[in-house]
Amino acid sequence: MASGTGIEWTEVTWNPTTGCDQVSAGCDNCYALALAKRLKAMGVEKYQKDGDPRTSGPGFGVAWHESALDAPYRWRGSRTVFVNSMSDLFHARVPLDFIQRVFQVMVDTPQHTYQILTKRALRLRRIAEHLPWPPNVWVGVSVEDSKVIGRIDDLRQVPAEVRFLSCEPLLGPLDDLNLEGIGWVIAGGESGPRHRPLDLQWVQDLRDLCVKEDVPFFFKQWGGRTPKKGGRLLDGETWDGMPRAVHLLPLVAS
Repeated sequence: MASGTGIEWTEVTWNPTTGCDQVSAGCDNCYALALAKRLKAMGVEKYQKDGDPRTSGPGFGVAWHESALDAPYRWRGSRTVFVNSMSDLFHARVPLDFIQRVFQVMVDTPQHTYQILTKRALRLRRIAEHLPWPPNVWVGVSVEDSKVIGRIDDLRQVPAEVRFLSCEPLLGPLDDLNLEGIGWVIAGGESGPRHRPLDLQWVQDLRDLCVKEDVPFFFKQWGGRTPKKGGRLLDGETWDGMPRAVHLLPLVAS
C-alpha cells in the first residue's frame, strides 16, 4: 500500500524494501531508523525482523517485500511516489532480480511518477544497464556535503529522464558543484532533537547556482527540533521548483 506523507516534494511513499545502514554523515540522525523502531513496537509486520548485526539495529535489517509489489496496480488516478522512504533500493543486500521487479512495476504503471533516492550511487551506476528507464522514473542521490559530491558523477551516467540531487540535510557548503545533466535540486535543513545547524550562505549559494544554471530548485525546510519549526522561506520567498527532463548522457560501463 501507499502511505501519505508530509514530504513537500512528493505525494505518497511506497516501500517495497525496508531497512538500511549508515554510509555517510547524512545518516547520523536517520529519521527512518527512529520511525522503524516505533513501527516495530506497534507490531507492523514489515519491521518485526531483527537487523543483521552489521545494520543499524533491531527492526531495521534490510528486507524486501513481495506483498508490496502489486500495490501500485491498485492505486486510482495518478500519483507522485517516493520509492523507499524507509530504505535504499540500491543497498548491496537487495538482490538485483528484486530491483528489476520493482522497476517492472514502475514500467507497467506509467500513470504514476516514481522518485527514487539513493546514497549507493556506485551500485546504481553499475546496475543501471540492467534496468529499464521509463520516463516516469526519476532517480536522485543524496549530497549532504562536499565529501560525497562524487555521487553526482555516478548519477550522471544513469539514463534516467530526470536526475536529481537531495541536499538534505545540508551539512556544509557545496562549492564548485557541477550540475551538468541534473534536472532538479532539493535542499533543506535537519530536523529533530539532535539537528545540526544549517548556514544561510550554504543555501543561498546553492540556490544562486541553480538559478544561474537554470536548474529547478526546491527548498524544503530550515529544520530544527521539529520538522516545520523554521519554515520554508528563503530570502522571503518559497522555492518550489520541480524537475523537467534533461539531455541524457551516454552510459559509461564500470
